[in-house]
Amino acid sequence: MNISTETLHKKLKEIFGYNSFRGKQEKIIQHLLSGNDSMIIMPTGGGKSMCYQLPALISNGCAIVVSPLIALMKNQVDILRTYYKNESIAHVLNSSLSKTQTKQVKDDITNGKTKLLYVAPESLVKKENTDFFSSTNISFYAIDEAHCISEWGHDFRPEYRKLRDIIESIGKAPIIALTATATPKVVEDIQEKLLFKQKHCIQKSFKRDNLAYVVLQEESQFQRMLRVIRGVGGSGIVYVNRRKKTKEVAKFLLENNISADYYHAGLDHIDRRQKQDRWIQNKCQVVVATNAFGMGIDKPNVRFVIHLDLPQSLEAYFQEAGRGGRDGKKAFAVLLMTPSMDIDLKKQIEQSFPEIATIKKVYLSLGNFFQIPIGSGENQSFEFDIAAFCNRYDLNVYEAYHCLHFLEKEGYIALSENFASPPRIHIAVKKEDLYKFQVSHKKYDFFIKTLLRTYGGLFEEFVKINEQQLADHLKVKRSVVVETLNRLEKLEILHYEAQSYLPKLTYTKARFDQVALRISKEVYHERKKTAFEKMEAVLHYSTTNHRCRSQLLLEYFGEKDSHRCGICDVCLERNKLELSELEFDEIENQLQEILKDKSLSLQELVYQVKGYREDKIIKVIDFLLEHNKLFEKDNQYFTK
Repeated sequence: MNISTETLHKKLKEIFGYNSFRGKQEKIIQHLLSGNDSMIIMPTGGGKSMCYQLPALISNGCAIVVSPLIALMKNQVDILRTYYKNESIAHVLNSSLSKTQTKQVKDDITNGKTKLLYVAPESLVKKENTDFFSSTNISFYAIDEAHCISEWGHDFRPEYRKLRDIIESIGKAPIIALTATATPKVVEDIQEKLLFKQKHCIQKSFKRDNLAYVVLQEESQFQRMLRVIRGVGGSGIVYVNRRKKTKEVAKFLLENNISADYYHAGLDHIDRRQKQDRWIQNKCQVVVATNAFGMGIDKPNVRFVIHLDLPQSLEAYFQEAGRGGRDGKKAFAVLLMTPSMDIDLKKQIEQSFPEIATIKKVYLSLGNFFQIPIGSGENQSFEFDIAAFCNRYDLNVYEAYHCLHFLEKEGYIALSENFASPPRIHIAVKKEDLYKFQVSHKKYDFFIKTLLRTYGGLFEEFVKINEQQLADHLKVKRSVVVETLNRLEKLEILHYEAQSYLPKLTYTKARFDQVALRISKEVYHERKKTAFEKMEAVLHYSTTNHRCRSQLLLEYFGEKDSHRCGICDVCLERNKLELSELEFDEIENQLQEILKDKSLSLQELVYQVKGYREDKIIKVIDFLLEHNKLFEKDNQYFTK
């Protein structure tokens, strides 16, 4: 589809109200509309969604947007529907929909009403959906969080591995793959995995001019954290690695008169939503969270992001730190180091790779736990209480958790950590029998009428309900609604499935026996090697104190020719020397070259540096000595 620049700008103004595109958006959109595949790397908040929303709205057919972020999908759909005043313009397709709702979505697509369909990868791979899409006019595929498709990325998801085959089976159409963070190796891998007709990558620089990266070595983390929060002010996030620690840190902040709350994946979805909303609405200054917090949240006025633990990769750190300062104003990304943090991280990475024999033991124990015969269980889902499982088979919970994730990456199971199954009901009797029951049991009459008025399809299938909404209609407490539903189930009037917050484990393949179960040693060791390489990059960033923090991050992501940021802790220290970046770098390069294979006295060394005053050379030498880039013994200066 060829479209002129003038027409594209007109559509941008008509649909979204913007006068101009941001950055490389127009170039990306024109490339996609011309029928080409493209890989887009754009930091969070850079306008990625516009790159597929506008093309979808002006193209023939329906665009399929694949994303693992259910909350973000729903948010984007709600915005589009509100703007268009059209419930059919965009839809979400996932396992939370009833059969009736799923049919409505598909009818809207068939009738050409829907331009964007947001779908989770696990829903896309279902045969009934691929069969439907193969007879649908697909304008293009947008793969959000595309780094999930690469095993070398920081958030590999097995269900993404199937996307290439699924797209091939549905029917080829242009692909736009989008991510906020990816190394050159991951970028290459994504394009190969998605079978791009021609490799093409458009990347916005990762440089954040307003974000000051700071690493501080601290014995007393909590006290320094307090000083940072009070000194910077405004809204912020504190990241930690353990759920228990979120509560401990939030309690400490509250005790020191700082409005704080904690957040992790173990909380039920209502709690998470309330905590998130309080923070977004500035009713709470600080959220102390695990890495479960932040995906899909766009709060522009975050003034600081503090890490009290080392992340497992620079991709994760860049993404988390990058939640600061999205309004373009000054913000701080602060990593508070303690002497043992590097040891703790190494131990953490090592523990995340249990022995292959342990992984096999966990898999075999799972089959016994759920009583699944060999050769059965494919696509069956179970609520999974990991504590009960580990207790029964005498397993370490932390070790079992990592075994499960390895089995997930191998494609044997799928584990949903944040699964929250809403309550569902299905009326078990015929309409005439229900009417007779209402006549003879007057105390249930109004309750049943309210159910029937509020929800459709109760006689045909299980329907998800909102117990609090029912309670509000009936003007009673939620506990009364639950009690009444339980009584009606005992009377065999309806089937009631109560709400559950346990994780959901799904067998993606039929259960194997001990002999048939294959865990590749080569893949295992390659994954472990990659994890340790990522860890070494984190340690290099956090312990290097002579290079600009921003430059270190940018080089990791493939930007080799970046300049010093001037605002990180290292740059501020160098700025005190009253030397320009060019002067400092040229003097340092000369010193390194002079001392490459010999040692010299201070006088000899200063004499051999050409083109600069002695006081400037001495300043650079002192700085390099202080930061372990230069060494002195018995008045002899040398490098390692």
